[in-house]
Amino acid sequence: MGDLLVVTSKVKQYIREKSQMNTASNLISVLSEKIKGLCDQAIQHAQAEGRKTVMDRDLSTTSEPSSQ
Repeated sequence: MGDLLVVTSKVKQYIREKSQMNTASNLISVLSEKIKGLCDQAIQHAQAEGRKTVMDRDLSTTSEPSSQ
């Protein structure tokens, strides 16, 4: 499974409060893998812009390289 990047109790609480639904045990690992993928894409974008800092704009699929 690997390291989880989400707090299981917080995800379960959020889902419960928003919908009164339960959370399947495999949701947390799938959610964590999706977050890892988003982080990997953001890292690649920041590197392409020559930065050593991953920023919020690196998560956007529509962001263009800055002119800085």
